[in-house]
Amino acid sequence: MNDKASSLSRAAFAPLTGVRVLDFSHVIAGPFATFLLAQMGAEVTKVESTDGDVMRRTPRGRQGFVSLNAGKRCVTVDLATEEGRRQALALASVSDVVLDNLRPGVLERFGLGFEAVSAAHPSVVYCAISGYGRGNGDWRHRPAYDHVVQAASGMAWLGGNEGDPPMKTGFPVIDSATGMLAAMAILAALRERDRTGRGMLVDVSMVGAGLQLMYPMACDALTSGATPPRVGNQGYSGSPSADFFPAMNGWLALGANTPRQLLSVLRMLGLGHLANDPAVFAQPLDADVSATFVRALDPAALKRALSEAIAAQDAADLEARLNASHVPAARLRTLAEFADEARDNGCLPAVELQGDGISVRSPGLGFGVYRAA
Repeated sequence: MNDKASSLSRAAFAPLTGVRVLDFSHVIAGPFATFLLAQMGAEVTKVESTDGDVMRRTPRGRQGFVSLNAGKRCVTVDLATEEGRRQALALASVSDVVLDNLRPGVLERFGLGFEAVSAAHPSVVYCAISGYGRGNGDWRHRPAYDHVVQAASGMAWLGGNEGDPPMKTGFPVIDSATGMLAAMAILAALRERDRTGRGMLVDVSMVGAGLQLMYPMACDALTSGATPPRVGNQGYSGSPSADFFPAMNGWLALGANTPRQLLSVLRMLGLGHLANDPAVFAQPLDADVSATFVRALDPAALKRALSEAIAAQDAADLEARLNASHVPAARLRTLAEFADEARDNGCLPAVELQGDGISVRSPGLGFGVYRAA
């Protein structure tokens, strides 16, 4: 913790204590949403079929399941039987929240859709997660997976460089974002229910989560029909000095977006003369001008000069020196490398999850809560 926060102490955080959640979900998106609610104190009952959640049968088995379902009470219910349907409806009737991310229409066929549950429990918050949402008659019943939605939403055409084949993100970004969006929507719906006394259906879609992740680009596409160019590892600022550069023993991500930042970089690399080169910049770089994104007359020449200089540098050493000079920079790490460092330096406090007789370390809610000491 930095000096500014040293007068604070980490606080217990269970704002959803007393909230009961019934979870008819499997795989990632729905279970992640209810995992977040459970981590905030909700009492979550997870309903599994007689076959169990498919995550139990993945290569990582119990570890993958526990990472998404720790803190929940798991029950097996056979919805194909009348007794199972009665049991499920009874659980729904005493729950504040019901979450569904089964195939669209499955719970309705078992008499457990929003209409049936709200008839028995008018104040219920019912969250339905699907690929394309309930508002589209043609697409609402389409099945969906993460990479399929990345393709459908345009996300797969945003990665890489122009001319490259489509490129999906290397992790289930849509599934995870859908879980977070669902958790946020449920929290808002609970607040509205407490304010009005009325329940509601919350319609969360994977494509909706994808558009939130691409928000500035999505607004541009919806407004003007524009699709942004593919820029590879170039920073979103468009500054030529915001990119990935190969170093002597790895790669370095450089984020020199402003004149002040780029001046620091150039001087550190022995390239200070470029700041006044009229072939590179229309106006000499000035650290005292109002912050703006750097533009160059010859961005390719600037990148070549930076690349040649950084190639002779130790990535870790240059990362440290740049950050000390207030220039955003990071050595490219694997996820495992970052996890090791984060555990050691405390920038990501890990949470120990227990379940099925094993322990899993998790980043938890992704934020900390503190109180004044």
